[in-house]
Amino acid sequence: MSRPNNSDFPDYFAGYISKVTEEDLLNAFINQLPVVRELLSSVTEQQSKFAYAPGKWTIKEMMQHIIDAERIFAYRAVCIARKEQASLPSFDENEYANNADANRRTWLSLCNEFMNARRSTQDLFESFTDDMLQQKGSANNREITVLSLGFIAVGHLYHHMNVLKERYFE
Repeated sequence: MSRPNNSDFPDYFAGYISKVTEEDLLNAFINQLPVVRELLSSVTEQQSKFAYAPGKWTIKEMMQHIIDAERIFAYRAVCIARKEQASLPSFDENEYANNADANRRTWLSLCNEFMNARRSTQDLFESFTDDMLQQKGSANNREITVLSLGFIAVGHLYHHMNVLKERYFE
């Protein structure tokens, strides 16, 4: 499961994919897990209610966004691996966040949900053959490969981990 080529995904995902240093997707999933566990366990319930500026997400809302995106990337991957011909829809991350009511939940419940979603995503990508990983489909009317979606899932999480460190824990 080597890295995707730049022609395998829309340009706007390049930033996420560039955050993944591993050449192999499964190694990227495995290596990210302890880093994620450490960061998530360092956040207290009180801290999880914090937003660094008016109109910005709380840490809980960011975690819910990460969970939603993880599921959407996995859904897109399974659809494309199964040769879905229709373009899969985009999603408005702000509308999803506005309608998730993440702040009513406990930080622990969000962390547990993310870890379960991530385990499921990793299992899904481990199940794909090389041909399935190279399968191209369409999401938001843009071509993308299954392999790219796996790297995007890992890179998306790194992106938000960096946001947490830089803007929430300065």
